[in-house]
Amino acid sequence: MSAFATGFLAVIALVGGTVRPGDGPALENATVLIDGERIVGVGVGLPVPAGATVVDCAGKTITPGLIDAWTGLGLAEIWGVEESVDQDAGGDPIRAAFRAVDALSPDSPVLAIQRAHGVTTALTAPVGGLVAGQAAMIDLSGRVLVPQVAMVARFGGMQHGSRGMALLTLRELLDDTRTYAAKRKDYDQRRLRALAASRLDLEAMIPVVQGRLPLAVEANRASDLAALVRFAQEEKIRLVLVGASEAWRVADQLAAAKIPVIVDPTQNLPDTLDGVHGREDAAALLDRAGVPIMLSTFSVHNVRKLRQWAGNAVRAGLPYDRALAAVTATPAAILGLTDRGTLAPGKVADLVVWSGDPFELSTRTEGVYLRGQRAAEGHRQRALFDRYRTVPPPY
Repeated sequence: MSAFATGFLAVIALVGGTVRPGDGPALENATVLIDGERIVGVGVGLPVPAGATVVDCAGKTITPGLIDAWTGLGLAEIWGVEESVDQDAGGDPIRAAFRAVDALSPDSPVLAIQRAHGVTTALTAPVGGLVAGQAAMIDLSGRVLVPQVAMVARFGGMQHGSRGMALLTLRELLDDTRTYAAKRKDYDQRRLRALAASRLDLEAMIPVVQGRLPLAVEANRASDLAALVRFAQEEKIRLVLVGASEAWRVADQLAAAKIPVIVDPTQNLPDTLDGVHGREDAAALLDRAGVPIMLSTFSVHNVRKLRQWAGNAVRAGLPYDRALAAVTATPAAILGLTDRGTLAPGKVADLVVWSGDPFELSTRTEGVYLRGQRAAEGHRQRALFDRYRTVPPPY
């Protein structure tokens, strides 16, 4: 089934709702105008063009489509069926050349389920090894928006070996990447010593050492996060911290270095010894210190709960508008989607009409728009519910 319920509409006017643009205060009784794939107007008292399709949004809330900054969407289907899970490339600990986009299943029915709950965009990341590969940004119609948005790595406690050795291996990888980039001819003629990774992995790491692609590192312990800050400064690379359950303990360092953090606002209990000091108000503490924060479910099948995760961050002290930005404007800005994440003229019309406050559990989506078109509301879970909501007696 097509991801879109209707044909192409030239002009759509969403009228009378409370518009939360994602980067500013709410606008009451406002209008959003959509022409094709783009927003052409947002404000109070905007005239509606003749011939526009008018959607009455009185009593409803309109926000940008939500963005989950760290998922496995499109890379995993059924955890118990190995051939449906493509997140882990396997093999050597350095897998920089592996691209999530090459394993992506754009037709995965999991996407429609999450989209129906107001999530329109997601980062999808590989897992495994020391360097897992390259994450991608997708919209939840399965369209690839940014094929390579970050290089994914992991740092912290390991079953075998020292975390210090892992950092040394990363340092050697960056150093050898610079050597390879400067001496490709010598490499091809086998006039160089053995390097830390294969040719394809070294090629993939060049944008990282050149500062064009961030290194997104999954780490949690405060001392590990501090070590990564020093590492990024010494190596002159862009760093994004992922998970970072103890980041609040080094918030001042992160703020000074302007390093963004992707956090799970419900992570208030340790699941490993690396995250003993996780706490539910970590997002609020980081935001207060000036750290750029993004919120994530760190999930595949539960990405649909992103709005509830944001609501929990608000409950724990994160200001409402900052929580909304952490699932819209901030990930869009940091992850290379400058034409998304806010409701403003010229932006792509990825937006959601909600029955009320999107962070309230009882609220429902009443319209999800991707690139200006209303997405189909049906999905696998809904179909199963409708099929079995009434079951005939066995006899």
